[in-house]
Amino acid sequence: MSILLGGGFYADANNKKNELPEIGVVASSAISLDKEMLIGDALMRQLRSQAPVINDPLLDEYIQDLGNRLVAQADDVKFPFTFFLLNSPDINAFAFFGGHVGVHSGLIFNAKNESELASVLAHEVSHVTQRHIARSIEERQKSAPLQIASMLGGILLAMANPEAGMAAISAGSAASQQASINYTRQNEKEADRIGIRILAQAGFDPNGASGFFSTLTEKSRLKSAPMAFLMTHPMPESRVADARSRAATYNVGTIPESLSFHLAKSRILARYYAKPDYNIEYFSAALAKDSYVFKQAAEYGLALSYLANKQYSQAQSLIANLLESDPDNLFYLDVFTDIAIETKQFESAINRLSSQTAHNPRNQVLVLNLANVLIKDKQYAKAVSLLKDFLLLKPNNMLAYDLLSDAYLGGQQPLEMHQVKAEVFALVAAYPRAIDELQSAYNYAGEKQLEKQRIRARIEQFRDAQEKLRTL
Repeated sequence: MSILLGGGFYADANNKKNELPEIGVVASSAISLDKEMLIGDALMRQLRSQAPVINDPLLDEYIQDLGNRLVAQADDVKFPFTFFLLNSPDINAFAFFGGHVGVHSGLIFNAKNESELASVLAHEVSHVTQRHIARSIEERQKSAPLQIASMLGGILLAMANPEAGMAAISAGSAASQQASINYTRQNEKEADRIGIRILAQAGFDPNGASGFFSTLTEKSRLKSAPMAFLMTHPMPESRVADARSRAATYNVGTIPESLSFHLAKSRILARYYAKPDYNIEYFSAALAKDSYVFKQAAEYGLALSYLANKQYSQAQSLIANLLESDPDNLFYLDVFTDIAIETKQFESAINRLSSQTAHNPRNQVLVLNLANVLIKDKQYAKAVSLLKDFLLLKPNNMLAYDLLSDAYLGGQQPLEMHQVKAEVFALVAAYPRAIDELQSAYNYAGEKQLEKQRIRARIEQFRDAQEKLRTL
């Protein structure tokens, strides 16, 4: 699967987009790289439990692919990057320990083109590669002892919800903790400089940065309160001019529009923002007035809206036409699968997805859709086999675990179902509940001594993880 500038989102067995770029070397800091990754993992688990993280394979695949194209052009990459989405209309993005970059859905929806979106991701990648959070902690450590545990709650809130986060910080040790969230102007200038270079080298329009800053400036004038991005990224007026002058140093031709970007925008509106009747009217009007960048994106949004409104024949007609001209497009295949499930055309979906998955067994959109159809068709054993193989490659995929739990439940395998539920709770740092699930699994193990031993060992691992979380 690949993203082509101006093209669709495709399944491609030869694409290696999710392979990691070569890892660079950087100087040590107050926080070791190992501890930075440990803190990043802990924060991510808490975010899953406390923030509206979107578990959408299509949008996950899109944003991870886009991010990886940028990371591939960055220097000093120390760990694999994880890009994820939050369901929030705020125009915001944030980076934190261990290569995690969060993007609010409002950022994608309000970006005018893919280069604007990519400019924000490149900026956040630069914050990570330059270890700006770790460096600010190192500076503060000279005058005060490092208190990671006391910072976690404020950082977590501020990243997912800047207004709530800033309020929490103000109630605590404001001066010291705010520095852990608000990058200094020097940090911002450095991230801008490096980000624009990454943006241009990755094949995007370097003017995307100044374009995005201009969009922020326009929208902020219409709001009484500061915008989310501006609260976490100080932005003086000169920043737009600086970004524009930096972009002018790169000789870049015309960058074609990205179909995948506009499909993602349509998906966010249809799936996460407005009600189906409004969306049907919105996309129908766009098609009637030729008010779109890509007709396919408007038709795709309309198909999603019809699907949500249970108008399956209308949705199916649109998707059939889209797939006829672009049979490997994952956005279309996903809607095709949902329609097939609702209309109980399981065999048709299984056949189509199986042929695609055979060529691209690592793609989460294909695998998870196929597993879902297999479960609906009560082919539980096949779904279990498919999901277990996938989780070996993607061990932190929440949706895969949820589907695997459903497959075990349908197949009347309570021992395995409780074990899988334990992993789901662990992914949101709910270790006591994870241990409870494993104890339930233990009761179903009967005379399976090896299985009991594995469960006991996993319980100890969860207890160790809980203790590490306490001692951060």
